[in-house]
Amino acid sequence: MKRLHVHVAVDDLAASIRFYSAMFASVPTVAKDDYAKWMLDDPRVNFAISARGAKPGLNHLGVQVESADELAEMSERLQKLDAEVVEEMGTACCYAKSDKYWATDPQGIAWETYHTLDSIPVFGHADASGAASGCCVPEPGVAKISGCIPLKAKPASGGCC
Repeated sequence: MKRLHVHVAVDDLAASIRFYSAMFASVPTVAKDDYAKWMLDDPRVNFAISARGAKPGLNHLGVQVESADELAEMSERLQKLDAEVVEEMGTACCYAKSDKYWATDPQGIAWETYHTLDSIPVFGHADASGAASGCCVPEPGVAKISGCIPLKAKPASGGCC
């Protein structure tokens, strides 16, 4: 079963955690110094917030799937859009390792379709120097795929999954 994913950039993480915990009548499933996530069943949504310097507001939307087969199905759907799609396999982002595809809707809203493989102890992956780097929402129009060929994504300023 698929789960809607919503990610909001916030200025004050603690105040936002209090607000959304009251709204959802639930504490975050994941809580870090710069990130929190609620895996809700009513409504069935993966709702995440982060305070990592991005402009406050909607960061991106997504569909979280539960298996590689569901991700392959979603990839087939995206290919039919005749839209720009970025593939990221085994990427480290938001304290998780995931396989994912990114597409941007006609209004410019980034959509992430992904399968979480494992949790990790850092927000993103380490760069060549060993320093942790942020994970990013690809810029619109980065790469068009046909048949799911892996492509490199350009980071968007302050974007993150």
